[in-house]
Amino acid sequence: MAEHRAVTEALLGATRSYAGAHLGDGGVAATPIDGIFILSETAPSPLHYSITKPLIALVLQGAKRVTMGCHSFEFGAGESLLITMDVPTMSQVTTASAATPYYSLVMELDAAVITELVGKMGGLAATPDLPVRVGQTETEVAEAALRLLKLPSRPHALALLGTQLVRELHYWLLSGRHGGAMRTLGISDSHTRRIARAVEILRTRYAEPLRIKTLADAAGMSLSVFHTHFRNITTLTPLQFQKQLRLLEARRRLLADGAAISAAAHGVGYESVPQFTREYSRMFGQPPARSIRGMRERAA
Repeated sequence: MAEHRAVTEALLGATRSYAGAHLGDGGVAATPIDGIFILSETAPSPLHYSITKPLIALVLQGAKRVTMGCHSFEFGAGESLLITMDVPTMSQVTTASAATPYYSLVMELDAAVITELVGKMGGLAATPDLPVRVGQTETEVAEAALRLLKLPSRPHALALLGTQLVRELHYWLLSGRHGGAMRTLGISDSHTRRIARAVEILRTRYAEPLRIKTLADAAGMSLSVFHTHFRNITTLTPLQFQKQLRLLEARRRLLADGAAISAAAHGVGYESVPQFTREYSRMFGQPPARSIRGMRERAA
């Protein structure tokens, strides 16, 4: 227990130090290691909607809430959030202040590394579950993360050891409480990997009218089996998933690109602007113009 506390405090210190020197816009501190970054907030945040890649987030200070469909997860310092599928999520930092900011160290999961390790570890069962889950961070995971976070200040060590330490961190995650869920990413014929192929089509062709059979064929499933597994894994139907993708992209275009509401609606596949406005209001709680105005005022 004392060892675990010492490791997590050291990891928090290293995270705080790195974020203090490299924090950029949006509370993100990128690292030179692909797929690894730090998130920080100095106050509770507004709701944030996104399609999240498979990742692990080690929360070191503060607390956060993540909602996927009808499932909500609250977690704080000493816990890890695992996401094993590109799913729409709504997140909000709930505990943070200028004196004690929210900090989390995030690593995007590498399916190729997981596949290799699962093949070599052997004898470990995959346990399909919801694509979002929370659990305590194990000491071995925190230790590997700490060693990894020390590398950016040592370029020579980073070049020689970076890939090895990323692989080690994946190993300890696969060996721990998140392992069963993570192993579904390393089994090419698992339902998770099959549904991921359909999700990738939805992500790249969200603005097109898509036949469900196209998605089922990509997953190698019959229509009925595909519907069942898609909903079990993502908590949404394929059409609901596509609708959320469209609305999230429209929101990005409105806010980041300054697109007109009609242009954003048509650009993501809506033929009717009134329908787009209704569905946008239902998802985000406000019509597009008011929602974007509020976000810009908060940003200013």
